[in-house]
Amino acid sequence: MTRISRLLAGAVLALGALQVHAAPAAPARPADGIPSAQPEAVGVDSAKLVALSEWIRRDKLDVRSLLVIKDGKLVFERYGDGLSRDYNHELYSVTKFISALLVGTLVGDGKLSAEDTPAQRLAAARPDLAPALADKKAIQLRHLMSMSSGLSYKLVEGTDTLYYGVPDRLKVAASASVRVAPGKEFDYIDVNPVLVGATVSQVTGLPEQQYAEQRLFKPLGMQHYRWDGADGKGAVSGGWGLRLRSIDMARLGMLMLNQGRWNGQQVVPASWVARMTTPSGPAPDYGFYCWINNIVKSEREFSAMGYKGQFITVLPRQNAVVVMNSIMSTQGGLRDAAYLDLYRRMVNDYLLPALQAGNTVHPDAARQAALQKELELAHTSQRVPGTALAFNDKPEQ
Repeated sequence: MTRISRLLAGAVLALGALQVHAAPAAPARPADGIPSAQPEAVGVDSAKLVALSEWIRRDKLDVRSLLVIKDGKLVFERYGDGLSRDYNHELYSVTKFISALLVGTLVGDGKLSAEDTPAQRLAAARPDLAPALADKKAIQLRHLMSMSSGLSYKLVEGTDTLYYGVPDRLKVAASASVRVAPGKEFDYIDVNPVLVGATVSQVTGLPEQQYAEQRLFKPLGMQHYRWDGADGKGAVSGGWGLRLRSIDMARLGMLMLNQGRWNGQQVVPASWVARMTTPSGPAPDYGFYCWINNIVKSEREFSAMGYKGQFITVLPRQNAVVVMNSIMSTQGGLRDAAYLDLYRRMVNDYLLPALQAGNTVHPDAARQAALQKELELAHTSQRVPGTALAFNDKPEQ
């Protein structure tokens, strides 16, 4: 979320400029059901991966995790600063991506469509909000998920009640004013996913986090997840607050890469995955809570993106998924933030060339040893957060 730092300013934690951890690298173990492979065994150049990790260490970038999946195999799993696979991380706006997937499960069940209008449903469930929702009857789910609802919401610096510590978040979102007709303009505002998450809960009769556990988290074999920031009515936001392990973020990327299938089960309809990853409104680079060719221009790519540097990136041509959790500089705007430009460099200058190596590389002991040595160095490396840390930025074990 591009504005969350202002909202959490009172909870920023001071850190020393550098943190050094002398713990040894965690021993390799099976990737929770995802097979592992030496990069060269699936045509990935590990020398490029080593070079990327060296750059991250040299510049002391606060990259907590960086994972690469190729051909269904985990080929690169880098953790910095003494962290490991068992830690979960605040996803910020990657949470929106999960909300869109949950809508997709309901579309597959025949309980929703992208053209449904949430205002009527929500007003029926909350008659007290019917007057506030009366001018929003033309807004469809597809407008909310493509950030083209036409709604306007003025952030209240430091005390905004849409985010944390709010007694009734849906009431706040329902109060947003209609600025333009739906579908006309792209405006990345956080009232949209609040209305989507509330719709998921209204249709299922469950809090969004419980429905997500039933339809996504447990079927995909996820562990140690937590959806934080529930309001006074027990409702989480559809747009932020979810914490996942990096390996479980990779599962979501693999689900998308495989057109909504996981272990032979169609978790989300393939047609919905296609719709999520196709420009769906006035923005040519945005589908349903999913950025399209925002990282890579040379081939098809789509990503979930979160504030400060949280990413799930899918590269269909390479049959690959990239995941990163980080705390990097937030200077800049929605499409040109410093953390986004750094990640673009990582993917385009290092990861994409590594994935494109093909049969020009072959497994050997020397390459494997060099990669293992670098992963051990990364695990004990110093890091400097690129921006102030908030209360929710600490990894949890």
